[in-house]
Amino acid sequence: MKDLRVVLADDDVLLREGLASLLQRSGLAVVGQAGDAVQLLEVVRREEPELVVVDIRMPPDQATEGLEAARTIRRDFPDMGILVLSAHVEVEHAMELLADGRRIGYLLKSRVGDVQEFLEALERIAKGGSVVDPALVQELVSARRRADPLAVLSEREREVLALMAEGRSNAGIARRLWVTEGTVEKHVRSILSKLGLPETDDDHRRVRAVITFLEAR
Repeated sequence: MKDLRVVLADDDVLLREGLASLLQRSGLAVVGQAGDAVQLLEVVRREEPELVVVDIRMPPDQATEGLEAARTIRRDFPDMGILVLSAHVEVEHAMELLADGRRIGYLLKSRVGDVQEFLEALERIAKGGSVVDPALVQELVSARRRADPLAVLSEREREVLALMAEGRSNAGIARRLWVTEGTVEKHVRSILSKLGLPETDDDHRRVRAVITFLEAR
């Protein structure tokens, strides 16, 4: 990390100067700073640093100017490391940014307060790796759970449903799981209820439950 050349871009002057001071004390060389995306691209083309740290939202519109600049930098300088900072988790923008998978990172600004963690993130990016903020990971996991129609089922209910999908009867499921047939019947009723399948013919409901299971695979 010693003498790693870095360019910082953020319209918050206090934050930018604070980051510059932190990095310089840690042995990195801050070779340029920018307050907007246009200035950032000018500095990057002039200095060609190893790493760029940029806020996702910058003037003039405080929209995604930083992200757009990051795209341009990645296109023109594919080997340059890029760390995008954001005040909030923005899943769509983050996933688009991280799709490249190398020398790229996405962190919440709140992580900067943990100096060691922040420096380690910069080091991983400089060495060719990627950095993903834990809050983004949690958001993605939560979104997947919300989208998973089987998330409402317990682990045992999932096992019963999987055996139903194999075409097994309640008696067959009971033998496989070493439980009573009455226990399986209770699980099946719970599965049908949790999946919101209306009261119709039981065989038809079982088929619909199995279809839901297969579509979620």
